[in-house]
Amino acid sequence: MSTVTLLDGGMGQELVRRSGDPPTPLWSTKVMMDHPGLVRAVHADYFAAGATIATTNTYAVHRDRLARAGIEDRFEALLRQAVSEARAAREAHGTGCIAGSIGPLVASYRPETHPPKPEAVARYAEVARLIGPGVDLILCETVASLAHADAVLEGAAAAGRPVWLSVTVDDEDGSRLRSGEPVAELPGLAAGRAQALLANCSAPEAMAAALDALLPAGLPCGAYANGFREITKAFLKDSPTVDALQARPEMTPALYADFALGWVAQGAAIVGGCCETTPAHIAELARRLNAEGHRIA
Repeated sequence: MSTVTLLDGGMGQELVRRSGDPPTPLWSTKVMMDHPGLVRAVHADYFAAGATIATTNTYAVHRDRLARAGIEDRFEALLRQAVSEARAAREAHGTGCIAGSIGPLVASYRPETHPPKPEAVARYAEVARLIGPGVDLILCETVASLAHADAVLEGAAAAGRPVWLSVTVDDEDGSRLRSGEPVAELPGLAAGRAQALLANCSAPEAMAAALDALLPAGLPCGAYANGFREITKAFLKDSPTVDALQARPEMTPALYADFALGWVAQGAAIVGGCCETTPAHIAELARRLNAEGHRIA
């Protein structure tokens, strides 16, 4: 049996559900502003469920996103708050690592909107430098193209922390990024710059093909899928809200764990959940990993 790092699950939808507030384009950032301490509570529940890593609520904290809402002046404060809430949950739990999330600039799943490399590197590096001192590693999430991967890897290095690169893939063909480019080109691009390669925020059914393309890199690899029916056209418009997406009612903790145990059998050393997964999904995954004799670390 293997040693598996267990990530947490979705943060954004969990915050929206718990807050009771209507979704906004600022999504989990707005909830963090309006309900201080709620992010810490979600982190605490994931640690209690068995997760060994808390992913900071910094995915969407970028100057461009805040500027659209007229609150760019809150940029550094929001990054500090997100890291602080994750660290507080880890301190209360007593163990665990903190992954500093860096999400895509401009928009998720839309590689055509990604800024030119010099601009992107500078903006990713600014986030990395600010969150780096408070985290154990940098997790570059939902990377949708090779150009995005190249820029975020260069920018994330500014944190002086290990960097994990996680890509989002086509829901019907997990061997391709959302850009249509082959996932198999990632290992060469990430060589010497990433300490782990993952796939995230894509259909669970797509992850096996993504892992097939990532595992030859010889690095720790993993997957954490979402529970959406599909990425809708409405969500791909400017400034979307999460109510443009629908959860898959059949994606129960038990079914999700079936997928994740398949990834582990395939060679994944890191698993967890993305959007629309909950502490219940992580708890069931932890239970199944333990039942099958894997060591969670």
